[in-house]
Amino acid sequence: MSKKLVRHQDVDLCTESFGQTDKPAILLLAGATVSMLFWPEEFCQRLADKGFFVIRYDNRDVGQSTTYEPGTTPYSIDDLVEDAAAILKAYSLQKAHLVGLSLGGLIAQILTLKYPEKVSTLTLMATGPWGESDPTIPEMDSRIIDFQAKASSVDWANENEVVAYMLEGNKLMSGRKPFDKERNGELIRAEFLRANNYISMFNHAALQGGEEFYGRINEIEQPTLIIHGTDDLIWPVKHANVLLKTINNSTLITLDGTGHELHPADWETIIEAIVNHALAN
Repeated sequence: MSKKLVRHQDVDLCTESFGQTDKPAILLLAGATVSMLFWPEEFCQRLADKGFFVIRYDNRDVGQSTTYEPGTTPYSIDDLVEDAAAILKAYSLQKAHLVGLSLGGLIAQILTLKYPEKVSTLTLMATGPWGESDPTIPEMDSRIIDFQAKASSVDWANENEVVAYMLEGNKLMSGRKPFDKERNGELIRAEFLRANNYISMFNHAALQGGEEFYGRINEIEQPTLIIHGTDDLIWPVKHANVLLKTINNSTLITLDGTGHELHPADWETIIEAIVNHALAN
């Protein structure tokens, strides 16, 4: 594993890479409020061991990348797209396989539309279309909204209190597969301890922008793999069917009992699918 700080305009982006630079590149794009640690080191290394050069990174306002005053979001999703493109440039990569989860999936869709020449294949996990979805699909589960409303009562300077609250959220977003409280707690604590400003992650909730590419994912030509858990409360699995119908040359893999998560029980299936998808295209 090698760490690299990418300077892009007035922003510092913390990145880490795995594997050999002469191998095909995979850029992992994480979701809102989580840092690169969402893609565990072991997961990244297993992808690299399959013959890929793998990059994970912290978006703005999480981890060790540039953060802003909590309650402000002086950037748009377009800026996050440009950040991802800047990382590819910093690593001297002409093209990469994009793997985006949740917000990372939206960023990946826009990046593919804006810079199609930079994208070999697209993998979209636990996300929905950048555009209108099926109006009959329920919104985010009300239990998630009720949980988020309790954030104002948390002492965000108290590590143990933060871990307890975030564990509750992780458990809520997990599906029917066994929930590893210890492993999730270690991840939350690691996120808390390495963050430049932990509560800046909530700035992602106010993201705007991307209007130029909204509703245009039918223009995506890159082979697209869609991976979605059946028990996702953030992006209900029916959104995956919308992606499948809208993006040409796309395929869908559903993970039974999986929520809005990267569950270790699914790693083998996910890694095999990403690798086969990349090698076939």
